[in-house]
Amino acid sequence: MTDPTTTSEAFEDRVFLWLVLGVSLAFIWILRPYAGAILWGTVLAIVFAPLNRHLRDRLRQRRSIAAALTLLVIVVLVLFPVALIVESLIQEGTAAYGRIQSGELDVGAWFRQMYAMLPGWALDLLDRFGLTNLDRLQTRLSGFLAGGAQLIASKALSIGQNTFEFVVALFVMLYLLFFLLRDGDILSRRIREATPLPSGRQRSLATRFTTVIRATIKGNVVVALVQGGLGWLIFLILGVGAPVLLGVLIALLSLLPAVGAPVVWLPVAIYLFATGHVWQAIVMALFGAFVIGSADNILRPMLVGKDTKLPDYLVLISTLGGIAVFGANGFVIGPVIAALFVTVWDIFAGSRNVIPSSTPVIPSSTPVIPSSTPVIPSSTPVIPSEARDPAGLPAMPGQDPSLRSG
Repeated sequence: MTDPTTTSEAFEDRVFLWLVLGVSLAFIWILRPYAGAILWGTVLAIVFAPLNRHLRDRLRQRRSIAAALTLLVIVVLVLFPVALIVESLIQEGTAAYGRIQSGELDVGAWFRQMYAMLPGWALDLLDRFGLTNLDRLQTRLSGFLAGGAQLIASKALSIGQNTFEFVVALFVMLYLLFFLLRDGDILSRRIREATPLPSGRQRSLATRFTTVIRATIKGNVVVALVQGGLGWLIFLILGVGAPVLLGVLIALLSLLPAVGAPVVWLPVAIYLFATGHVWQAIVMALFGAFVIGSADNILRPMLVGKDTKLPDYLVLISTLGGIAVFGANGFVIGPVIAALFVTVWDIFAGSRNVIPSSTPVIPSSTPVIPSSTPVIPSSTPVIPSEARDPAGLPAMPGQDPSLRSG
């Protein structure tokens, strides 16, 4: 018969579990307006955690001062440069949209000039793919550029109209970042204690989570910023219009494997060559191939080190999917979800394979010793204590034990 007390306790546990889930979902719902601020506060806290620990050790475990100094470093090295880049990008995008609307920037003339400079085999190839209709291509290209410039201009207008919301989100991020830097280890320990998972699986998930965050920021974002900065520098030296806009495009496309910076600098080099700027085109091509292109191969191993790296195809798919679902924050959320997906399935597969594949398994046809195997009975004669020498060794038959003792 079922114990009423046990049934009542099980019912109360289920009710409390549903209460925990409901309150947690409600808490997530009210945090939705500042999800981006919370995300970037957490990301920056994870990336700059080693610096914060170093400062804490140097300051004799003064957590608040170490967190404040780390926050100051983040503002100077990250937030201030990003604000300058965004301001320049908005100015160039707005100016480019105005030039296209006024007709000062004739994209069609550029396109016809480049088309006239192509060799015969290239024209045949374009004709085979149906790309010889100049008017249609000009309309599409002009519409694409105008749409991109209009998007930047509209974003600038929305930022100006929502200045208060932006300032509040920035304050929330910095405020949360300070406490994550100061009390992050305590908070992570409490989360581990509350998570109903074995400690080994918790460590695996936490390690993969922090590894992917650091690898994404250090190995992807930093490299992309360096490549974008190099692109901006060469565009500025060669006198190419809108160098900040083109540099930002290089940085954004560098985040995607199999896409990268050549999508931007290669058409610029072709355009320079087609318009008669031969030496500028050669410099652009050489700089893009050997300087911008090699930045990834040189910097990524230095920044990421031995951190776990996801396959390029998984990074590409998860990044594009993350951006499609979560917007700009998706290029971090997407790879993190993909890494946790791989980790969870690795743990699940490991838990099912109790016996390693390299361990030989006894075939079922191997004879097994039956349980009726005779056992030495307890009546087996035992050498009496007086027949042992002082060291505890049994005396040989016919030998005086006193002689054994030496």
